[in-house]
Amino acid sequence: MSLLIDLEKRDSVLCVRLEGELDHHTAMELREQVDTALKKHHLTHVLLNLEHLSFMDSSGLGVILGRYKLVQTLGGEMVVCSISPQIKRLFEMSGLFKIVRFASNETDALLVLGVAS
Repeated sequence: MSLLIDLEKRDSVLCVRLEGELDHHTAMELREQVDTALKKHHLTHVLLNLEHLSFMDSSGLGVILGRYKLVQTLGGEMVVCSISPQIKRLFEMSGLFKIVRFASNETDALLVLGVAS
């Protein structure tokens, strides 16, 4: 299975919804699409909805960490929401939850980023 990437601009937030598998085959495409959208729309925050992500490997963790660092340089924040137990375990083991904020759903994540839904 491949990765479906849905991007939506909400105020200063880029909402990124992923479905499928985020691995070494799909990580570069995600990086390019997110970086292009952030630059094109002058956005500072990223909301990452992983509700329909079925698999992620270290390449996926790397691309998420890279987008986190990019958002930090823009003065923004990244919030991850709707994460499955297996993907959540990867985040915990990698230490990503020590730097990336987590919300239970997209509405809560938007509120954390200061956007009323």
